[in-house]
Amino acid sequence: MDKNPERDYASGESSDFSDLELDPETGQLNQVSADAVSIPIDVAPEVEDLFAEPEPASLLTADRLLQDKAKPNFIPETAFRRSLYQLSFGRINLGDNAKVRARRALDARIGADFAGETRFVPVLTRKGGVGKTTMTALIGMAMARVREDRILAIDANPDRGTLSERVQKGTDRTVRDIVNRAGGISSFSVFSDFVSRDKSRLDVLSSDADPMISEAFDEGDYNVVADIAARYYSICLTDCGTGIVHSVMRAVLMRAKGVVIVSGGSIDEAKLASETLTWLDANGYSELVSNSVVALNTATFGTEMVKIDEIEAHFASRVRAVVRIPYDPQLAAGALIDFDQLHPATRQAARDLAALVVDGLAA
Repeated sequence: MDKNPERDYASGESSDFSDLELDPETGQLNQVSADAVSIPIDVAPEVEDLFAEPEPASLLTADRLLQDKAKPNFIPETAFRRSLYQLSFGRINLGDNAKVRARRALDARIGADFAGETRFVPVLTRKGGVGKTTMTALIGMAMARVREDRILAIDANPDRGTLSERVQKGTDRTVRDIVNRAGGISSFSVFSDFVSRDKSRLDVLSSDADPMISEAFDEGDYNVVADIAARYYSICLTDCGTGIVHSVMRAVLMRAKGVVIVSGGSIDEAKLASETLTWLDANGYSELVSNSVVALNTATFGTEMVKIDEIEAHFASRVRAVVRIPYDPQLAAGALIDFDQLHPATRQAARDLAALVVDGLAA
């Protein structure tokens, strides 16, 4: 009796099949007999996978690899799903709905951890009145609400900046005080006496109220402030003036890891924002341009008469991402910003903008 009989799967009889071949057209394994007659056989999925394309590393996810009991078991946030989870003593977990999952995913992007030096992000444009200071505050607030580290917004506008007016003012001290007392700042507790802290946990360092003094804030002064801030903060946003050739701008751009360009929705505002990108490209900052994000403020005058989609398409061809910021009466008032009281669409846009900025800082 043959010790290794091959079994004919159709008849159940033994046969002399001794080899297998792969049909290149069907991808099916066939048994081949001595007289070259091929008979198809069923192949288990595990065997078929041997002939599939190599898998990328991105497919090795926790959801796929972890045993069910090892996966994080988050308690659902919405009332019905949480109640069902609690009443079943955790045995029934429908998970969060799509809206909650999307929010958590955005939180994860905004809160992404990165090692190394402080990330400096200037917010700039060549056109005044387009909401540059407002965008700086919104980005900072959206980050500070989620991240576990410290976020600082520096008002480096030499034309009497107004960043400190967007948050509850906690001190009258300014960047000039930092420069004058730099030698005595030896800890975060000392530095914190010079900043105003918003309830979102965003720290704001004001510029001088006197335009003559603020105009004297130069490249060397900015470097003093930035060097001290880098000891205590992970991300430093810089609200820049419109003078792109001012000496402060050189120091700001030399430290920049990413850039946010602010554009209004009118024709001249869009042109000047685009020319800002052109200037950066022409002056050795092409890498910053490719990693930049445009905040398109659709609340500026004249926006309703312009094809915003065309402006967005233009910037999308030049930068990494574009985010539209909708009209919000609280922002239009130019006063204190209460992030929680903004329209939901405005908060979402600010969070999207913050996430995109952080995306570019991780590398």
